[in-house]
Amino acid sequence: MEKKTQRSDPNQEDSRYLIVGFGNPGRQYKCNRHNVGFMLVDNLAKRLGTTFSRMESRALVTKNTYLDKRLILAKPQTYMNLSGQAVASLVKFYKIPLENLLIAYDDVDLPLGTIRLRPMGGSAGQKGMRSTVERLGTEEFPRIRLGIDRPPGAMQAADYVLQDFSKDEIEIVNHVIDRATDATLVFVTEGLDVAMNKYNTHNAP
Repeated sequence: MEKKTQRSDPNQEDSRYLIVGFGNPGRQYKCNRHNVGFMLVDNLAKRLGTTFSRMESRALVTKNTYLDKRLILAKPQTYMNLSGQAVASLVKFYKIPLENLLIAYDDVDLPLGTIRLRPMGGSAGQKGMRSTVERLGTEEFPRIRLGIDRPPGAMQAADYVLQDFSKDEIEIVNHVIDRATDATLVFVTEGLDVAMNKYNTHNAP
C-alpha cells in the first residue's frame, strides 16, 4: 500500500505572527525608557496568560494562540544594538512572512504617550532597528513605535534612553502599553491598516 505523505497547510504561515519587543536584558534596565518594547510584549504575554520560559535564537520566547492566530512573542537577549540577530533567526526558523512580523521599540522623536504603527521605514538611528534592517536586508516590515520624548537640555540620547521613567511618567507609560497591546492584537486579527487608523494618535490620559 502506498504511504501517503503529509502536506503542510499552505495557509499555516499566514496565521503565524512574530511579535518582537526591543530592550536590554537585566534587572538594571527593566524600567528604562529604552525597554518599552520589552514592556509591551511582557504585557501581551500577561494578557494571553503565558510567560517567557524558553530561549530560542538568542531570545526569550513564548507562544500562544489568539483567535486562531499563532503568536510567537520574543525579547532578544543580545542587547539592543544586536537585536537583528535574534529577529532574523526567528523569522527564518518559523518561516514568518515579513508582513506578519511586528517590532515594538522606543522612539525619542515621538512625545511620551504616542503610538505609531507603520508598514515600513528606516531605523531613524534606533540601534535595534538598524541591526534588524541590516540582518533582514529590507525595511519593509511592520513596526510599532512608542514615544518616550526628547532628552531634556543638552543630555545625550544614549544616556537619556537608559534612564528609568519618572514617577510622573509611569501612569502615562502604563496607559500607552495597554493601548499598544490592544493595537498589536488588532494588527494580528484585523490587519495593519485597521490598527493604524485606530491607534496612531496621541494616547496620553
